[in-house]
Amino acid sequence: MAHFLRDSARGLALLLALGWHSTQAQTTSPTTATQETFDTGTKADYPTGAVTLSTGSWIFSDALLGRDAADHKNGTQAARLAGTGRLTTDFYLPDGASTVTVQHATYGVDASSSWELYVQSQGCNCDKWTKVGATVLTTGPTLQTATFTVNIPGAVKFEVRKTSGGLARLDIDDFTVAPYSAATTPPGTGMGADNDNLAMGNPSGATPDPGMPNNYLLVKTQYVVGYNNSQGKPNWVSWHLDQGDRGSAGRQDNFRNDPSLPPGFYQVQGTSYQGSGFDRGHNCPSADRTSTEENNAATFFMTNMMPQAPRNNQGPWADLENYTRSFLPSYEAYIVCGSYGKGGTGSNGYAETIDQGRVTVPNRTWKVIVLLPVGNNDLSRVGTTGTRVIAVNMPNDNGLNPDWGTFRTSVDAIEAATGYDLLSNLPVSVQTAIESQVDTGPTTSSSTTTN
Repeated sequence: MAHFLRDSARGLALLLALGWHSTQAQTTSPTTATQETFDTGTKADYPTGAVTLSTGSWIFSDALLGRDAADHKNGTQAARLAGTGRLTTDFYLPDGASTVTVQHATYGVDASSSWELYVQSQGCNCDKWTKVGATVLTTGPTLQTATFTVNIPGAVKFEVRKTSGGLARLDIDDFTVAPYSAATTPPGTGMGADNDNLAMGNPSGATPDPGMPNNYLLVKTQYVVGYNNSQGKPNWVSWHLDQGDRGSAGRQDNFRNDPSLPPGFYQVQGTSYQGSGFDRGHNCPSADRTSTEENNAATFFMTNMMPQAPRNNQGPWADLENYTRSFLPSYEAYIVCGSYGKGGTGSNGYAETIDQGRVTVPNRTWKVIVLLPVGNNDLSRVGTTGTRVIAVNMPNDNGLNPDWGTFRTSVDAIEAATGYDLLSNLPVSVQTAIESQVDTGPTTSSSTTTN
């Protein structure tokens, strides 16, 4: 999977205002970005210690301020992390955060390193750090920009964690935070508008940049895809479901390639799974989009499909789909699902790829469902208690248990397995409360619908 996240715009950091405010000030303009360049302060060794920088005090653990020729930097210094080093703001930014951009490169000619960004809200009555976006892989000595979507109002602090360990060192520079804005954005962008298919957040920070083919954001009216071109399938698909999405339109069954993919992307065909022993498994199901024939037909693009073991797709996966629709019309649902790993067992046995190696067969299929009584201001109605969240993680195996309830897990566990940040548009305090829980509700309903 595309666990690394780079800035698709490549110039986004230059578009952010470079004004930086002292952390003691409480009057930061909500239209002004905050940037730490790491060019002030002194720390020449790796042991844990506090460093006073232009933005305030930072805690460096297994990290120093490097200024030699092998440190890749925009100014005179960059933060250099070794082992499992960390950089932590010892203060809160009072105006929250919409996005964070970070410059990163390997130190000298060191090997690649992976790292992650974490956030914590002030006054959340917890000490939990929440991962933001996907794990980033730093692969070379040229500074690159990683962009993270945060969308958290109120005071926040951040921590960068080098996760790969080992002897390779990592340079971090120009840490820029754009303050939170409640401004609405077009549908599909995931900024929290009611009934938006991406309202709960962009799990991998996917972008509509063809230069990011394995983390490509494909926005449709019916659903949103984080697409992986090298695997020929989605990393994830996100959509909203309510009674308005259901109607009398029949199942179109017109499996076909998706012409909206950028030029140069491989076009998986409706026949690409033929003879493979795996179903063309919907992520966003056909029966979730029956309001019009056009909406139903959109679910049959191959960019919405994953190679799925028949007894997974037609068994517990379909039963969970039916169960979700049984809550209509009294409830609405936000759903995100996907697959990860390599190698599954279909009706013809085990395989790691199909279509002459162009489509990866996943090892696991997962789904997260947030159920809400029908209403408005949906994000604000997801509570720390009383909101049912169902998370499942199923093996892509033709011999699996037919009861979907046996595959229930936590959102936190799926995040750990995938490297994604699910439900990231919710307040951190809410994420903390609901993402660690495993659903214990009923698994059947007296009302069912067909897949």
